[in-house]
Amino acid sequence: MGKTHDRIDGRLRDFIESQPVFFAATAPLDGDGTVNLSPKGLTGSFAVVDERTVAYLDFAGSTAETVAHLRENGRITLMWCAFQGPPNIVRIHGRGEPVFRDDARWDELMAHFPAIDPTPHGLRAIILVSADLIRDSCGYGVPFMTYDEDRDLHRKRFAREDDASLSAYFAKKEHISTSIDGLPGLPLPLPPLPHPGR
Repeated sequence: MGKTHDRIDGRLRDFIESQPVFFAATAPLDGDGTVNLSPKGLTGSFAVVDERTVAYLDFAGSTAETVAHLRENGRITLMWCAFQGPPNIVRIHGRGEPVFRDDARWDELMAHFPAIDPTPHGLRAIILVSADLIRDSCGYGVPFMTYDEDRDLHRKRFAREDDASLSAYFAKKEHISTSIDGLPGLPLPLPPLPHPGR
């Protein structure tokens, strides 16, 4: 049976922090718009900020749908599944915002990701999510799967880029500065990362 939680703590926090992958779902206000669902991983790129707030790092990718949808309406659902151990699914329904690299909160938020280099290659934004509803459910239909390790392809690909070349790369790609449905996406050119070379 599903259960509603008041806060992200104890076993619930332990569960979501231990999962190697989670999923983020967003949608535009337009009922004919494109619903987006993205897998999120990379060890150390998710953090519980407080008992009602989580954050994750938004790295370079094929599109910027999550950023665009959050800029328009803020609605987001995050989901974690137990692929090992007892069955469980946790969802956080809430309001999200992309925190860009020139935001005054950047350094404070990055402190929640101590395993991540303070100037990681390909980092576009921090997605900050405030929980409106926190629920878990049985997860009986989720299969067992094993986690081997993170892929190193993303790090290797974007280690070649600096701020200027990353902005140029994004400018050439579809659906980065605007979403599939034409909503404003990632602001370009990217503001430089604070404390380069630190």
